[in-house]
Amino acid sequence: MQVQVHTDKHIEGNQERSEWINKALQDALQRFSSHITRVEVHLSDEHGGKQTLPEIKQCTLEARLDGHQPQVVKHQAANLHLAVEGAAEKLVRLIDHTLGRIAH
Repeated sequence: MQVQVHTDKHIEGNQERSEWINKALQDALQRFSSHITRVEVHLSDEHGGKQTLPEIKQCTLEARLDGHQPQVVKHQAANLHLAVEGAAEKLVRLIDHTLGRIAH
């Protein structure tokens, strides 16, 4: 399973962050790894870096499953770690539901 990380201009993309996200998603999606070809991660700052507003980070995950339409989830949180973890939990539930529905 390939993980691609994209950031907007208000979030610094670096190797350490990409490695953490890759590991977090590999761990969360391990049981679906044979069905997933790629996961695209899009990180954004919903307030565009404005200092006067509270931070709201968004993580959008798009999983490409063999033979299925892409599965997309979004999660907003106060920081990137919480946004990624929340989106990963949502993606696990969505893929479980999608694959479970097809198996029946």
